[in-house]
Formats: sequence, C-alpha cells, structure tokens
Amino acid sequence: MNGVAGTNPTQGKPLRMATTVSEKQLNALIADLRALARNLWWSWNPPAQEVFERLSPYMWERSNHNPVDVLRWISPEELRLRLRDPDLRTKARSACAEFERYLKAKHTWVARNVPLFRSGPVAYFSAEFGLHESLRIYSGGLGILSGDHSKSASDLGLPFVGISLFYRQGYFQQQISNDGWQMEKYPSSDPSRLPIAPVVDARGRTVVCQVEIANQVVKIQGWTVEVGRARLYLLDTDLPENDQRYRDLTAHVYGGDQWTRISQEIVLGIGGVRFLRALGITPVVFHMNEGHSAFLTLELLREQLKAKKTPAQAEATVRNQCVFTTHTPVPAGHDRFDYGLMNAAFPAFCASSGQSIDQVMRYGRVRQDDYNEQFTMTVLALRMCRNANGVSQLHGRVSRQMWRNLYPGTPVEKVPIGHVTNGVHIAGWTSPTAARFWTERLGVGWSERVADRKFWQKAVKPDSVSDVELWGLRTTLRRELVEFARKRMREQSLRNISGDIAAFDDILSPETLTIGIARRFATYKRAQLFFRDFDWALRVLTSQDQPIQLIFSGKAHPRDDAGKHFIKEIVNITKRHDLFGKVVFIEDYDMNVARYLVSGCDVWLATPRRPMEASGTSGMKALIHGCLHVMTMDGWWREAYDGRNGWKVGEDTTAESEQLQDDLDAAGLRAVMENDIIPLFYKRGKDGIPHEWLKRVRHAIATLVPAYNTHRMVTEYIMKYYRPQQHPRGK
Repeated sequence: MNGVAGTNPTQGKPLRMATTVSEKQLNALIADLRALARNLWWSWNPPAQEVFERLSPYMWERSNHNPVDVLRWISPEELRLRLRDPDLRTKARSACAEFERYLKAKHTWVARNVPLFRSGPVAYFSAEFGLHESLRIYSGGLGILSGDHSKSASDLGLPFVGISLFYRQGYFQQQISNDGWQMEKYPSSDPSRLPIAPVVDARGRTVVCQVEIANQVVKIQGWTVEVGRARLYLLDTDLPENDQRYRDLTAHVYGGDQWTRISQEIVLGIGGVRFLRALGITPVVFHMNEGHSAFLTLELLREQLKAKKTPAQAEATVRNQCVFTTHTPVPAGHDRFDYGLMNAAFPAFCASSGQSIDQVMRYGRVRQDDYNEQFTMTVLALRMCRNANGVSQLHGRVSRQMWRNLYPGTPVEKVPIGHVTNGVHIAGWTSPTAARFWTERLGVGWSERVADRKFWQKAVKPDSVSDVELWGLRTTLRRELVEFARKRMREQSLRNISGDIAAFDDILSPETLTIGIARRFATYKRAQLFFRDFDWALRVLTSQDQPIQLIFSGKAHPRDDAGKHFIKEIVNITKRHDLFGKVVFIEDYDMNVARYLVSGCDVWLATPRRPMEASGTSGMKALIHGCLHVMTMDGWWREAYDGRNGWKVGEDTTAESEQLQDDLDAAGLRAVMENDIIPLFYKRGKDGIPHEWLKRVRHAIATLVPAYNTHRMVTEYIMKYYRPQQHPRGK
C-alpha cells in the first residue's frame, strides 16, 4: 500500500497509514543498512537483496548486484526520503533485524557439537574466493568452493578466517569477437565501491607486514571481507613503498609468468601467516586449499627454528598445525619451480630461517636428494601436513596412486590421502524465485536444514509439493533463463555491432527441453562432445516433435589456445542458420550467469574425460531448482548416481586411449539423450505435466541436496581434520 492508499469502510474517508519515523530511528536504520551492505550475508539472503534492488533497480543491475555501489549511487537525502516509505522501511528493518539475529546467534552447530573451537579459528588459505559476482577475485571452481566453504563455516558457527589475494583487476572479463575468438579485458576495481574495508589497527593505522622476494622487501596491506560470521583477509601489494613490479603482483588471478606465480604464492603463504601474526590471530589449524599456499608451512617452520627447536621437532610441530586439500588429478596441473627460480626467490628467506636453499628444496621433492627434480608445491604440502584429502572418492584414489612414491614401502591403498567430497552452499545458489517457492512450502528455516535427509525426503513428497506446483516452478525458472539469455545475447550483438539484434528476441523457447553446458573450457571437460556426431546433434536439435536447446557458457584460460578453439567451434555452431536460436553461447561466465543457468535448465550436462574431474560442483547447484544432472562417471557423480536421480554417460571405466574414450562417451551420451531424457521430458499426462519426469526430480532432490552441500562438507572437515587429531593421516 506504500503508506498512502486505503479507505476506512466505516467512515468512507481516505485512511492514510502512519509514515512518521523519528530522526533517531531513521539514522539507526541507515547505519544498519550500510553495515549490512558491507557484509556478504546479503548474498545468500534474497529479502536483503530485494531491499537494495528496490532502492535502484538500475544500479543494482549495472553494478552486478553490489549494494555498496547502490548506496553510493543514492544521495543521503534521497535515502532518507525513500526510507520514509513504510513498506520499504519495514522490509529494510526486517532484513537488518534478521542479519543482527544471525550474527548474535549463540546455539550454532559448532557451539553445540565442537566447543573447543572457541580457542581459535580455522585459517583457510586459498588463491581465490568466489563469494559474489560483484567481487571478482575468483576464476572458477576452486574459488567457488572456497567461497561456499566460507559461507557454510559462517552458518555453522565455525570460527573461520580466510586468506587470499586482492586482485584489483580480477580474472578477465570475456568478450567474443565476430569470428568467435575469446578476448580478455582487465578492468580495475575501485575498493571504495566494493564490500571490503582496509585492515587497520586499534588506532586506525593501516596494518602492514612484509615478505622477502629475492633480496627485495615487499610490503603487504590487507582488505577485510565480512562473510556473515566469517572473515576474509585479502593481501595486497599495491603500495607506494613497493617497486612497480611488486605493486602489480596481486593485480590478476593466476596472471603472468613463473616468476609472478612463485611471487604470488610467497605473498599468499608466507605473507598470509605474517599478516595473521600482525593481527594477533592464532589459528587452531591452517587449511591449505590446493598447493598454491603451501609456502605457509615454510614460514611456520621458520618460526619454530627461530624458537630453537631442532629440525625434527620443528617439522613435527608444523605438521600438527596443517591440513591440505588437493584438487588436481593430473601431474601437469601441480605448481613446480626449478632450482634456479627457487634460488632466485628465496635467498633472504633462507638467511632468516637459517636454512640453505638445498635444505628448502628437499621439502618439495619426492626424491629429496635428486638435484634434477623440481620443487613441487603439492609435495611440500603433503610432507608438511597432518592430514590430506582429495575432493571425491575417485579423486582420493587417483591422488593416492599419483603420490605413492612420496611414501615408499606403503601400499597404495594405505597412502595417507583421504577424501571429502565437495558440496555447494545451497542457500547461496538458490535463485530468488526458488527461494520464495521453498520458503512458502517448507518455512523460513528450510535452508538451515540442507543436510537433513529425513527433512528433504518429506519435503518433496506430493502432499508437500504437488506436481502442479513443482512443474510451475520449473516453467517459471526456465522462462527467467530464456529471457535473461535473450537480453544478454542482444547486448553481445550490440557490442559486436553485428547482425539484427531484434532476431535475439525470439531465440530459445520457454517450452523446450533446455540443457546447460557451462564451465571452464579446459579441453578435458569436452564441452563440444555433444556435437561429436554432428548429424545426430542437428537432428535432435531441430526436431519438430521433441525439440531440445543448448545454452553454453564458460571461459578458457588466457593462455589455453586449445580451449579457445573449443569456444570458437561452439560459437560458430550458434551462427548456423539451421541452429540459430537453438544453441547459444553466453559470454563472460560468472556467478550471476551461473545462477540463471543452474536454475533455469532442465538438464545439467557435464562430460569430463574420466578420471580428470576431481569433483565438479556445477551440477550440485542445479539440484535445488529441480534440474536433473547428467555426467560421465567421474568426480562426485560417480558416488552420487543411483540410477534414478539423474543419468550417467558411459561406464565406470577408463578406455585405453582418449580417442576411444571420447567415442564411447559420445555414443553413451547420444543413447541416454535419445532413449531416456528426451522421451521422458515430453511424456505428458492429460494435464500437460510430465509426471514421470517430476518423479525423478523429487528423488534427485531428496537424495542429493542433503548429501552434496557445504554444510555436510564443512562438518566433515571439522570432525575428520580440523579437530585435534588422535588418528592417522588421511583416515
């Protein structure tokens, strides 16, 4: 009613709702809104997002959904006037009150189950964090996992600090040229327009620490990111005291040459420990998420040696503090540095630790005395941690095989590398439409029960959610995706000044079986496998009776020309006259694009070449939306698939050659698409609803949502790896 309309039926006179609010109340609400904007809790709470979107729909979209930018865009005078609207003020107060309740909650999962964590936080080191599309400090799956880990740590009440780098230019923004080639742009971010703040001490002075790279001192400042109850520190070398080459060191995610890479990893690992020490933070455990941060163990070792411990004692102390997660199932994917590079980067550090470069090199070699072997970050992490794990059952097995030589005399099955299968932060990936749907049917606390199997088994029964309601959700989400894709494709066409933009008003159909294929365009992910038999693909895509449509999105690493060629191949297919509007490629894949895709697609397709996908999590994000997953028997799907909660491509075996593997998997994909997926989707009852399809959707939600979420994943890390250990590594 907006505080104006309304009629008193008794008196027949206009009834004006009370709009008065004291200046004190208004000032308090504005302060609360500004605090809320700077805590990423809003990123997984749609009612809070709605407040900022309502303040300025234009800036909300233009800023990629950044409430800090929205509040900068609106003048203080306008904000005060707008908040006099009772309806908006009520929504703002409600969001702020819920945020305050969340921060002050005492009876969290950790408080109830693992109170020992009151003594200090988990320090989680990762080269990237995918927290939200407006904070571009991530490139892909590793970062998304780190961000989701942080959000669940917050929800569970785990004392948690994350350490990463502040990439002012982030990962690249992708544009596709007229000929289909990926081009990269690196716009700089303005920290004042982001939900971050400089780290200062009690007197308001910037906290600065330093590392030594070569014989040069490099100063480091930090930026704080509040993620609910969790906190991240982003390390930044862009300080006037540093040489320009070191000021630019933290500009890009995974940017530059080997010297840039080793320097970034020194800042992340060694600098991260020193920054925590400068803040007076003593973690109960250091978690290295992938090997990029493994130099932190050398800094911890240096501290112990300076405390006059013997090398054996120092190493044992370091191991007792550290756990390690590996994500890379192929040897070539692990960071390696040769002797010359290490010798150039570490002389000052070696001098301060009392070790020679030869002694340091031993920590990163499988064969410690082999002077021809390079220094490997994963070897350093494995050697200097108390527990190590892969990110799925199969990946744990592959990792034990890969690193068996590091444990001579140990049977491969006993190599101390376990596994914790990845998950996703369900609330953070649930679209606003789906969040409202589940809240209306399951109550406001549904997202707090994501790991409760019994809850979800009951939640998706027909007496809780009817087929009409569930299909209504799917229809709405598909339409939202189609309309989003049309808008984005118009924008892409305008940027390239090519073709008739009006043609994009009719691409895709909100009634057609929609398949999403979106991820990093690494060659092993085989994004083009659907087209291996092009005549078959053309036939099913152009069917009049049972049509399908494909939506692609994803980036190739700037130096991965093979991946770029895959993108070009897909983009050129989208331009064919007979496939135009049935196959589209949405450029500049980010968390916002992903959220539309995982919610709107009917099928999420992943076809990595087994066993090269350590886990894969994109399909997990689709589950809460009623999207069904289809994947080769790799990563998480190998242990999740039960025959009724999605479909598999190929068998749980690895062929003798990549060529044969690709042929077999392409044939398996064609068979499952044509024999199972397409007919089941279009098998409709008299009411026009695909009841058998929805039966599979219900089973998928009931079996997969409570298992493949980061609440389950983080509690598993807590119970297996974060608590003080009495049991052997990897168990």
